[in-house]
Amino acid sequence: MSSLRLLKTFLVPLAAAILASCGSAPSLPSVSSVASAPPPAKVVRPVRIGLALGGGAARGFAHIGVIKALEAQGIVPDIVVGTSAGSVVGALYAAGNNGFALNKLALEMDEATISDWSVPLFAKATGVLKGEALQNYINRTIGNLPLEKMKIPFGAVAANLANGSAVLFQRGNTGQAVRASSAVPGVFQPVRIGEVQYVDGGLVSPVPVRFARQMGADFVIAVNISASPEAQPATSNTIDMLLQTFAIMGQTINQFELREADVVIQPRLGTMKGNDFPGRNTAILAGEQAAVAALPAIQQKLRQKREGA
Repeated sequence: MSSLRLLKTFLVPLAAAILASCGSAPSLPSVSSVASAPPPAKVVRPVRIGLALGGGAARGFAHIGVIKALEAQGIVPDIVVGTSAGSVVGALYAAGNNGFALNKLALEMDEATISDWSVPLFAKATGVLKGEALQNYINRTIGNLPLEKMKIPFGAVAANLANGSAVLFQRGNTGQAVRASSAVPGVFQPVRIGEVQYVDGGLVSPVPVRFARQMGADFVIAVNISASPEAQPATSNTIDMLLQTFAIMGQTINQFELREADVVIQPRLGTMKGNDFPGRNTAILAGEQAAVAALPAIQQKLRQKREGA
């Protein structure tokens, strides 16, 4: 048998049988047929926003402008904490008044409505204003809602006059808590609740960032309306001098507390005095402008917080 015939007869069938038993090698898919894995979905976490409103007497009208600007962008806090003037605006806001309702209340507010001069003014008086008018105004305006029934969880910060400790009111008479938080020594008489006397929370927490954290805020927007002492005009009366003293005292405390905020909004109020009620419109506008300027930072940091960045 020739070699060629032998190859055809035996080796070719043998090779075919071996290939058949091994199976054909799998073909590799083309590059275009490989499906790319989808990127992992970003986990969006709920973030509790806290709004910490600082003290500053009539400069507190700026808080209303801040609230209006935040609401316009859909930013509504889950927690509100206020000191002094911040407790006044904060209580009215937490009770259910939105930014425009607050603006209306501010325009309608008569300074005489919250001013009740003590009589006699200088005989055993610990303050020229009693503060009952402010307490009654708050309770009347919010329909006597107690602190624990607020639509937004709310706290008011005051100082214990006996030991200087900071106290956060979250239950009880809202007007009374606001009155205690706003009782600037020498201007308002101390407020007695139970066996304890309380005075203005600005002595211990001018912008209550840490209390917003204490109440459960993950993200704190602080509004600092404190007057810069060097920017204030020369004091011309006792009340101006007391408010200037407060501004000086609050500077150091604010340096530490504001570091704990995620964003600090500081309205440009210039030389506006703490007793300048006629300047309310200017203060509200300054608050709006400052909040609008801070919005990009707020939105970016909120997004990062929600995405766990």
